[in-house]
Amino acid sequence: MKNSEIVYLTRSRLVEIENELMELKTNGRKLMAEKIAEARSHGDLSENAEYDAAKEAQSHLEFKIGKLETMLSRVKIISPDEMPSDEVYILSVVKVRDLSMKEDFTYTLVSPEEADFELDKISVTSPIGNALLGKKINETVEITVPAGVIKYKIIDISKLD
Repeated sequence: MKNSEIVYLTRSRLVEIENELMELKTNGRKLMAEKIAEARSHGDLSENAEYDAAKEAQSHLEFKIGKLETMLSRVKIISPDEMPSDEVYILSVVKVRDLSMKEDFTYTLVSPEEADFELDKISVTSPIGNALLGKKINETVEITVPAGVIKYKIIDISKLD
């Protein structure tokens, strides 16, 4: 992710990330300091693998904190009310029919930071999400995915609640 890229988030996801950051900065840092102090108490630091591991974990924690802070500095809140409902856009809930399997799927298109395939939230930058963007009801789209090519027909488009 480039430093200048805007990060699009829903208000609820923004709150989740802010809470995660607060947890890492308070409890995460406190726990890390305790682990380092415990490892330091074991003697010679030059041959103390536990101390080295704790310092490495601290480095990872600080990297994650920095990454979240950078992301939050570039956030633009998006709302389903701002998006058109006649075409597929970010925050659209799209029902599609797989034309070869004759099976229906429903996806919610979200930013990469909110994607969660288990909740059927797919990124607008994923092959499926990107192919659906800008399409309308009854349009057919061919999507190249790692498993081959799939053909979807758009059955319905609605807004995220």
